[in-house]
Amino acid sequence: MTSLSVGRRQFLAGAASLSALALAGCATTTPQRVAVDTGPVRHPVPPDVQLMYGAVYDEPYFLRAADMSLVDPIYWRQTVVDPTGEKPGTVVVDTASRFLYHVGQDNLATRYGVGIGRDGFAWAGRAHIAYKKSWPTWTPPSDMIDRQPELEQYRRGMEPGLDNPLGARTLYIHQGNVDTIYRIHGNPDERSIGQAVSSGCVRLLQQDVIHLAEAVRSGSTLVVG
Repeated sequence: MTSLSVGRRQFLAGAASLSALALAGCATTTPQRVAVDTGPVRHPVPPDVQLMYGAVYDEPYFLRAADMSLVDPIYWRQTVVDPTGEKPGTVVVDTASRFLYHVGQDNLATRYGVGIGRDGFAWAGRAHIAYKKSWPTWTPPSDMIDRQPELEQYRRGMEPGLDNPLGARTLYIHQGNVDTIYRIHGNPDERSIGQAVSSGCVRLLQQDVIHLAEAVRSGSTLVVG
């Protein structure tokens, strides 16, 4: 039994409001690499996984193939028995295990590896995915600019592109009619998957966020715990 299923009832009973945490700002920062003390651990990658994470032209940008040898195989996209107990169509983020589940039919779910908010920028709750965007503009919140003055140049927004922290797709999280500022978004850094490295948002590899965005309907329930 996963940590998600064990703690689900406690989480649902005591989860903090996303709206109350929104002042912390979005999960995105300028692109960064996760610091490591030694060389990266490499994993053998079978052909089907190489194909799943291969290079793709996603108009108007060309996305390189993800180097999946840098990602622990447990975080490769796969179909699993659903551990969440949620209705089909629901998106569930298990922050402890660094998994995102998109619940499907027949007690199955698609599981993705994710990067999550680092200590001090974690959040949890129930909300919904209000809408989705391809290659969105990124606008850092004012408090993030205060923490990182070098972001002042993007106060009115950073144009879409390969260097934009929101990546190829972004799912916008609302609670009621309120934008929580938090996002589920794309990310080119393989070493961030399975890590707590961002300012609160949930990041997937570019190929995974495209796959997720195509499958998830706007208005779908989101559970983060």
